[in-house]
Amino acid sequence: MNPVRPRPGRASTRRTVLAGVLALAVAGGAAGAPPVSAASGLPAAVGRASPPDGAALSAALRGLPAPHATAALVRVGGRDGVWHGSAGVRDLESGRPAVPGGRFRAGSVTKVFVAAAVLQLAGEGRIDLGAPVRSYLPELIPAGYGAVTVRQLLNHTHGIPAAGEGPGTPEEAYARRFEARDPREAVRRGVAQRPEFAPGTRQKYHNMGYTVAGLLIERVTGDSYERQITRRIIRPLGLRDTYLPGDDVRIRGPHNRGYQTLRTGPGAAAELRDVTLWHPSDGWAAGDLISTTGDLERFLVALFRGRVVRGPLLEEMFTLPRVPDHTTCAPAVFGAGLSAVRLGGREVWGKSGGRYGYGTLVAADRELSRTLVLSVNATDAKSARRNPVSDGVAFAAFGAPEPPVPGGCPPPAALR
Repeated sequence: MNPVRPRPGRASTRRTVLAGVLALAVAGGAAGAPPVSAASGLPAAVGRASPPDGAALSAALRGLPAPHATAALVRVGGRDGVWHGSAGVRDLESGRPAVPGGRFRAGSVTKVFVAAAVLQLAGEGRIDLGAPVRSYLPELIPAGYGAVTVRQLLNHTHGIPAAGEGPGTPEEAYARRFEARDPREAVRRGVAQRPEFAPGTRQKYHNMGYTVAGLLIERVTGDSYERQITRRIIRPLGLRDTYLPGDDVRIRGPHNRGYQTLRTGPGAAAELRDVTLWHPSDGWAAGDLISTTGDLERFLVALFRGRVVRGPLLEEMFTLPRVPDHTTCAPAVFGAGLSAVRLGGREVWGKSGGRYGYGTLVAADRELSRTLVLSVNATDAKSARRNPVSDGVAFAAFGAPEPPVPGGCPPPAALR
């Protein structure tokens, strides 16, 4: 495949201020703050009764396509107002404007759907969150991981290593992009390793817990994880543009193409390669969802209003374990499916997701005064580097991040 190069694109935005006020009484939760830094010129805080800042949001999208992203779709909602925007191009070859309602790979936002399905099954008495996972999957989870509970899978405190989840570099992943992966084999390779920490003592985010959670859903229902998510969440909420692709490497329907910066050999210059077609099994229950900004906004609002997970079980998603992060020793920021951060003086809950060529963010405060769904066709979507479009939009929507909370435990090396 030949490398592709950006062409000039266009941006379009529209804003509508809502007149009504939604009355929503929900409880708050604890918060943590990952280390992020605000771009200059962004507001330190966004008022809870102020409409979205269209100028700041437009500025965050300006200049696309650019080396770090080829397109972006933004949907800001909530009782304080609505703002929709799109920028960049549908594909670099034609330079046509981005599809505002296009589908995209939502990556780890899939985990929110999976966590919700597990909590629904807990509400039906079919799963005990405090029970050992081994009691459901004895042939897969060995005795050495017998203390790991279902709840610990969902909040990333299980200690199972991420061994065998996939290739280490974008170039390796690209070379294997059409391979079908077996989630059971990934779990077997993970549990063949020593635990990273004792279950329930630390938090480390990666895909393994949700790969196991997908297999757990299949075991207790006798059905595929894809059909269960569709029957329990996608269909009841009317998410017509959302689906789980199974073995289909395509994105069905209108979409913006994804690109990844790759080096084709030692010393070679970085080139953009089209990564739209990709076998989704390398993410599976941890990251294979395909959706739109409109559908994810509908899902987010329904979830926060208690229409997806009901009663006390919903609080599992908004409860942070009182343990440190395994790597940084900062306070844990992940509940069951959702994570927390403080932006603009408010507690914001949501989830980010990254697939090659596609970065996604869903976020809201508990009161739903402000919601955000963002899709960025980032050229470094799986990188540890922060994407300026994602940060710019998030900070324009909610305000600047607060300083990181200092760690409270010895670094991991001191424990060996």
